[in-house]
Amino acid sequence: MKQLLILSGKGGTGKTTIASAFIKLSGAKAYADCDVDAPNLHLIMGQSIKPTQTDYFGMPKAVINLELCIQCDRCREACRFKAISAKPVYKVDSFACEGCGVCEAICSKGAISLTPAAAGALKLYTGQDDVFSTAELKMGSGTSGKLVTEVKKQMKSAAGEAELAIIDGSPGIGCPVIASMSGVHMVLIVTEPTISGISDLERIIKTAQTFRTKTVICINKYDINLENSNKIEKYCKLSGIPFAGKIPYDPEAVKAVNNGLTIVDVDCVSGLAAKEVYDRTIALLYEKSTEK
Repeated sequence: MKQLLILSGKGGTGKTTIASAFIKLSGAKAYADCDVDAPNLHLIMGQSIKPTQTDYFGMPKAVINLELCIQCDRCREACRFKAISAKPVYKVDSFACEGCGVCEAICSKGAISLTPAAAGALKLYTGQDDVFSTAELKMGSGTSGKLVTEVKKQMKSAAGEAELAIIDGSPGIGCPVIASMSGVHMVLIVTEPTISGISDLERIIKTAQTFRTKTVICINKYDINLENSNKIEKYCKLSGIPFAGKIPYDPEAVKAVNNGLTIVDVDCVSGLAAKEVYDRTIALLYEKSTEK
């Protein structure tokens, strides 16, 4: 299975818009949304069926047994995350607890234990001939990178002999992005011609290069700043990074997404441009010639 991961150095570049278009254009039998902090690919893909849902257990949380607690206050004093309060009784704030285990270690009465806590939910949508894997992390929960790994494992396990998987990653360069990159064949970075877009593009390219992951670039909304778009194209040429193309700003794209459609489901300039970017990207993924 060829895995194409679509990333962006920052939020709002149109990463999920491009990912949904690629899924429609490719007819991919396997796809995933690894933006577990704020998954939304299912909205554009029109998932109407109820997913199979499995609890995801991340870091354990401390629990205080009040019957054994002698209120010595050592746990509260030792907690660097200020997750333990003493009034009206000793208790642990599960949102603040990082599961480090210091409180459990110093409690002389064994009143504190680390217990498994559901940190989110894995979700698997299975259609007649395709699978869609995603997850949602609970508010305040950590280990998002581990949950992303589980999303990808679930997709691969359910996809059978699917030839291509499209993965919508999360923005930035943090743990979920690093987990998303693991094992993929190529990364398409969707950037925008803004100062922050260019800065974050350089950061995510360096991250991909660290993992020696094949990388391709495309510019979304390129015509909002032609000077910066030219800078990005020149940067790609000087760095030897393949450039897959550019997509114009298009009000029709906004309307399509708001109506739960992809930009290739409607007749619009952004959809036509996305098709060209898709063709070049897939050619690079399968190492075909892009010359006409």
